[in-house]
Amino acid sequence: MAFFLKTKIWQTGALDWWGMIDNEDVYLGSREFPQPPEEGDEWVAHKTGDRFKIIEMEVRLIGKEDPVVYPW
Repeated sequence: MAFFLKTKIWQTGALDWWGMIDNEDVYLGSREFPQPPEEGDEWVAHKTGDRFKIIEMEVRLIGKEDPVVYPW
């Protein structure tokens, strides 16, 4: 998968997306990760509440929210 991002990203066998941000493995989400990722895309990883945005073709952590809790 070539997305032309500066950030190294990968998908696990569990279909979760991860990225290397500031030399750390960061969970980027699963279904909420944009396909294909493009400049200006913004999303929240439901499990962690981390908000990400693609700025200058680089995935950046821009904020934190409360994680989404599902009733099931």
